[in-house]
Amino acid sequence: MRDLTLTFIISSLGLLMLSRGMLAAWQWQRVKQAGGILPILIGGLRIDANQIAIIAGIPAVLSPWIGHIPLAVAITGWWFMFAWLLLVLLEVSTPQFIHEYDTRPNRLYVEYLKHPNEVFGMLWKGYKTVIFGGVAVLALSAWIAYTLFIAVPPDIKMVWWARPLVSLAAAVATFLAIRGTLGHRPINPSTVAYCSDSMLNALPLNSLYSVSYALYSMKNERSAEDVYGKIEPDEMNALVRQGAGIDQCSVDIPTLHAQHPSSKRSRPLNVVMIVQESLGAQYVGNLGGAQLTPCLDALSRTGWNFTRAYATGTRSVRGLEAVVASFPPTVSDAVLRLSGAQSHFFTLAQVLKQQGYRSSFIYGGEAHFDNMKSFFLGNGFDDLHDLPTFKNPAFVGTWGASDEDMFNKLDQVLQATPDQPTFTLAFSVSNHSPWEYPSGRIDPDGNPATVENTVRYADWAIGQFFDRARQSDYWDNTVFLIVADHDSRVGGASLVPLRHFHIPALILGADVAPRSDNRLISQIDLPTTLLSIMGVECEHPMIGHDLTKKGGGRAMMQYGENYGYLKGDTLMVLEPHRDPSQYTYQAPSSYIPVRADAELAREALAHAVWPSWVYQNQAYTLPHLQAKK
Repeated sequence: MRDLTLTFIISSLGLLMLSRGMLAAWQWQRVKQAGGILPILIGGLRIDANQIAIIAGIPAVLSPWIGHIPLAVAITGWWFMFAWLLLVLLEVSTPQFIHEYDTRPNRLYVEYLKHPNEVFGMLWKGYKTVIFGGVAVLALSAWIAYTLFIAVPPDIKMVWWARPLVSLAAAVATFLAIRGTLGHRPINPSTVAYCSDSMLNALPLNSLYSVSYALYSMKNERSAEDVYGKIEPDEMNALVRQGAGIDQCSVDIPTLHAQHPSSKRSRPLNVVMIVQESLGAQYVGNLGGAQLTPCLDALSRTGWNFTRAYATGTRSVRGLEAVVASFPPTVSDAVLRLSGAQSHFFTLAQVLKQQGYRSSFIYGGEAHFDNMKSFFLGNGFDDLHDLPTFKNPAFVGTWGASDEDMFNKLDQVLQATPDQPTFTLAFSVSNHSPWEYPSGRIDPDGNPATVENTVRYADWAIGQFFDRARQSDYWDNTVFLIVADHDSRVGGASLVPLRHFHIPALILGADVAPRSDNRLISQIDLPTTLLSIMGVECEHPMIGHDLTKKGGGRAMMQYGENYGYLKGDTLMVLEPHRDPSQYTYQAPSSYIPVRADAELAREALAHAVWPSWVYQNQAYTLPHLQAKK
């Protein structure tokens, strides 16, 4: 059993270092620019020692006592085989995951496993070669593991006086390897972070460690203060209110304030939010991107076009919480997925219900995905239309009905608008890997199944809908927002790759005048701005700016463990357990390091901690809902 344990340790180290070296070679230009491979290998050795000690520590400590017993050796051999194959599986998954998300497998890897139909369907349709290659590697690895760990003979029984000495030495070595340091804080991913490229900082990790750490972090709701630093609630709330331009102060709901609309209307407008999947500015012609969106570009000349809008994150749930609830990003999970936000949590639907609105959610997929159904229906939405409600859809792909089917449903819902005003949230699905859409709608360029062609199709579907909407009875009393949830394949050699947070945001319809607005804005500014255009006077806890009056000039975003606070051309980055770093940002990808401003760092910290604090204290709500808690 001693030899068996040693074999596992050596083979696992070899496997993980080989995988890490191949990943570094694949990303060599970024590795070279960041200073070479040595920090990756040294940091990787520390992380691998931690991971292997967790797996092999107990067998190593017990081997002097039971290593001569055949049953114990057999059980240990099967355990090592399972662990080794798990290491292989995660490493085999890593290149494709990096290709998609520019990081090692993390909590997203686990979250997607909760939706096997959609995810495995996507993999089968879009990545058959990758699947077959991975299965082949796993089969070869299983044969190697069987050879190394199964049918290994027992050890020669150790003399009695040597057993406690060897066990003690193994226990000390295991403890030191797991702790990874003699310092105050045990080893964690930030320990081996070494540069401003977040993807490269993930390479010293191994993927089983990365996923295990994500699972550990998910065990409890993460506190932003534990990650970024402490700040007193009074100071935090004061800074957040100051940034939002809020004068009032409520004890129970610290950002509750009255919003007075810029437009007085006899009947408030209907509002439609169209959230476009993965439509980053890099694809949008009028935002300086690829010329893939002629319909959206034409629409931008007829409405209020925000040319410097920024997403708050890299996941759909992050974008949805921002545009539906004006909720800023946190290092924890998005509120759609948090148990404490499934009822009595503020959304635009909650406040509009007080104004007599009826709210609907339309989604081409199945609304249980990412817990959308529970969150929306628990927080003010009245009706939900997802894939099972679509009759005879033109095309159904891995993620659900096509965008044209979603827009057909949206048009039907709006045509049937009751006498009361309505709020409708419509979320598209087509622009998502494996890039599926109905044929005959666009002339694809090259291989039809690409993100570029899917963007063309999504843009075509938008154009088709608005051609109909302009001729409809609901056009004159409805204001529309078109906004992306996030960009696709966010990544880059920076702590927060801002160019991939740049998204389209366009308000049109009713009497909205055409204009191009070059102010820096965040997704969280859009709900408050819509309320003002609609003519709704109300109280709410949102900290987004009403852009019809003033505001803009700041955006916030969560990128993995890193938090970015962009104010003007200054980016403040908060990293776990590190001092803040500041950059002068010049679009699209220039970051000039400068000395961190203490006041701005404090402002960023307040905005990073505040969302977690109001969630934990049930303070992001409305007074009548809080009374029901």
